[in-house]
Amino acid sequence: MPEMKHADYHESQLYRIRHSAAHVMAQAVLELFPGGKVTIGPAIEEGFYYDFDLPRTVTPEDLQAIEKRMRQIIAGNFPFERREVSAEEARKIFADQPYKLELIDGLESGGLDENGNPLTEKPVISTYTQNSFTDLCRGPHVERTGQINPAAIKLMSVAGAYWRGDENRPMLQRIYGTAWEKPQDLEDYLWKLEEAKKRDHRRLGKELGLFYFSEDVGPGLPLFTPKGEIVRHLMEDYVRDVQTRYGFQHVWTGHLVKEDLYKRSGHYDNYKDAMFPPMVDENIAFRLKPMNCPSHMTLFREMGRHSYREMPMRFAEFCTLYRYEKTGELSGLTRVRSLTQDDCHTFCTEEQIESEFSLDLQVIKEVLLRYRFTDYKVRLSLRGQGGKFVQDDEKWGKAEAALRAALDANDIEYFEAAGEAAFYGPKADFMARDVLGREWQLSTIQVDFIQPSRLGLSYIGEDGQEHIPVVLHRAVTGSTERFLGVLIEHFAGAFPIWLSPVQAVIIPIADRHLEYARKLAAELRADGLRVEVDERSERMNAKIRDAQNQKIPYMLVVGDKEAENRQVALRLRGGENPGPISVEDFLSRARKEIADGI
Repeated sequence: MPEMKHADYHESQLYRIRHSAAHVMAQAVLELFPGGKVTIGPAIEEGFYYDFDLPRTVTPEDLQAIEKRMRQIIAGNFPFERREVSAEEARKIFADQPYKLELIDGLESGGLDENGNPLTEKPVISTYTQNSFTDLCRGPHVERTGQINPAAIKLMSVAGAYWRGDENRPMLQRIYGTAWEKPQDLEDYLWKLEEAKKRDHRRLGKELGLFYFSEDVGPGLPLFTPKGEIVRHLMEDYVRDVQTRYGFQHVWTGHLVKEDLYKRSGHYDNYKDAMFPPMVDENIAFRLKPMNCPSHMTLFREMGRHSYREMPMRFAEFCTLYRYEKTGELSGLTRVRSLTQDDCHTFCTEEQIESEFSLDLQVIKEVLLRYRFTDYKVRLSLRGQGGKFVQDDEKWGKAEAALRAALDANDIEYFEAAGEAAFYGPKADFMARDVLGREWQLSTIQVDFIQPSRLGLSYIGEDGQEHIPVVLHRAVTGSTERFLGVLIEHFAGAFPIWLSPVQAVIIPIADRHLEYARKLAAELRADGLRVEVDERSERMNAKIRDAQNQKIPYMLVVGDKEAENRQVALRLRGGENPGPISVEDFLSRARKEIADGI
């Protein structure tokens, strides 16, 4: 499947094909559902959708009929004809389409586009027509329907969607489809979807015995098994070791914080809906901690009067945070209510921003490489419109300039995204692709000129005067839970050997080989390997199959010959069968492969 840079997509032929396919689908739907009402039909990252208000529910059989009619329209090779019209003429064209009339009102006023987003200038109202269907649309489209490959389109699903995302507005039916330039691209995409289902971390996590969710505990609160906790521990220990090597000091700031601190930092106004309800003691309201930065800044202040000679000061913490996510937004480990963040805050002077950003970048690069994320890009998340962002143009200007300078100094290519910044400052977000090409936001570096001032932070500069430090917020893996969910899918449950909860299972052929298996297990554990002995009365082939299903890297089969010669018959989880090998040679192999991150 061809890859495409984010900034190029809306100018691409593929985008035009998908946008045009959405119009063709709308024509087919209205023909099959006379009297249906249409709303909007945009192209999206991997396809398109169109929202409809229809007299009945769309069935799987309807999707087949719609798809068949789409191919007939495509075969007609009808031109997409653009017209610019006045608002009055547009109302006549769409007189029986109330949702279009609402869009026309928004366009005429110069206030909103067809997606309900604010416009910077009054737009031209235009329509596109193919065959018998006319839509209110800015484009772009292909020149003719025949430029859509009928063998490279497929309707995928139907879902409910409120008009303009407002639960107080009508519920519509959203039909999703996908379209590609070539049939092979469609085939590759459908394979990727099937592979994603097989890799779903919610299913694999249960099959591998890593974690569970229980209604008795509550939604969004994962329970980790001994195997799951081993993986968590290994992940956190690895990042902790890397951070320590780069000069970060680990701190601990607990789980409860006075609500007033979040009011002073600005988090209360921006995140109170995501906080669990307060606990009140002696008229003091406490909150379960949803983020670490105000606590770290308070710790910096409480540690006494600081000099510029102490700067930069780098705090890191693995602390479980609690966010009151809506039930409908929860999704396995990737969206939970209890999350353990690898949070870091660097307190520095303005002159140190670039060098500290470079240090954070080195940490991120090293960690992502260890987890085999080599394909990633950087999104420069900037301030947008609205009251979410602290209104301080001078500090925002300084923060954005500092972040751009740091990115440029490190020769990092980036794309900009307005409205994605934190409420207190811009961010460099690292968007990594997994083995299926799916994009995940993992690491982030943020520049903050605002909170340090709000929370009374200061240091004595070289000039003997008080100055306010800048704070760099940085997370490498984001949260342990979410990153583990991503890793399970990235590796399809077959973790690198260093991260596997069980690295080797010893499989005795018969009961008489148990003693050798147990002694061997003790020896391998003493060498640092995580080893189990399969003492079940199952047949050897069944034990091997179960170990492969559990994604255990090494299977060590032992029988008479192995016990006599101090050997193991080595098998690998991928199906390879290297055969007999001495215990010493196996240990050498395992040590090297673990060190190499295999």
